[in-house]
Amino acid sequence: MANVTAKAQLQLNDGSVVSLSGTVAEGTETELLTSTTYSVSATSLGQFADGKTITSFIQPVSAPNGIAYAYINRRGEIACILPVAHEGEVQTAPLGMCGMNNFRLQAGDTLQVMANTATDREFAWMVKTQQGVSAIFSATPSGAGNSDLTHILSGQGAGTSLVGQTVTHQASTSVDGSKLSTGGVLLLNDKGLPVNGCTATDPQAQPVLWSMPSTMTQIGLNFVARVTTSS
Repeated sequence: MANVTAKAQLQLNDGSVVSLSGTVAEGTETELLTSTTYSVSATSLGQFADGKTITSFIQPVSAPNGIAYAYINRRGEIACILPVAHEGEVQTAPLGMCGMNNFRLQAGDTLQVMANTATDREFAWMVKTQQGVSAIFSATPSGAGNSDLTHILSGQGAGTSLVGQTVTHQASTSVDGSKLSTGGVLLLNDKGLPVNGCTATDPQAQPVLWSMPSTMTQIGLNFVARVTTSS
C-alpha cells in the first residue's frame, strides 16, 4: 500500500478558507492536517479553526484512488461525516445531507480519512439518523459470500450501535461494482429479511452522493447491515 496525498478545502463562517493536505497511507485511517503552504505548521482542524463553523466544501476530501470515508472525530466519536471524492471530482450535495449544517468546530476535533488503494475492496456505509447520530460501518470482502458491516470505532453491528434509531440519510462506497450481488448493502431485520438498503458508489469513478432511504425503518436489536459479493 502506497503513501498518497489527500487534500480538502473548506470554507468557514468568517469567510476564510482552510486548506488541508498531507501524506496518508492507503488503507489506513489517518488524520488530515492543515497544509503548511497556508498555515505556519500542520495542525489539527479543530485547533486551527476552534469555534468557527464549516459552511461549505470547496473541494471534498479526496485522494488519487478515492476515499472510503472521512469524518470529524470528537472525543472518540463520529461528530459528523464529510463529503468524499476521487481526486479531481466535486461533490455538490448539501452539507445537511450528511449532518453538517452549521457544524461548529472545537479544539480537539480531528479530520480522519480512509484513503483507498487502487484495488481496496473496503465497503463503507455512512448514515445519519433521525436522532442526530452519525455512524460509519465497514467490511472488506475477500471473495464470494456475505460480509456483515461493523462500526469503524466500536466494532459493533448496526443492530447494536443504532438500536431504536431511524436512518434518514445514507451513502455507501465500494469499488466492487458488478461483484456486489445486491448492488450495495442490505439492512436485514432480526428474521434475516431485508427491510432497507443503500446502493454503493465507486469512489474512483464518480462523486459519492447522499440519499434518503426509500422507507424510514427503525433499527431493532439484532438487525444486520450485510454486503453479498459474487467473488
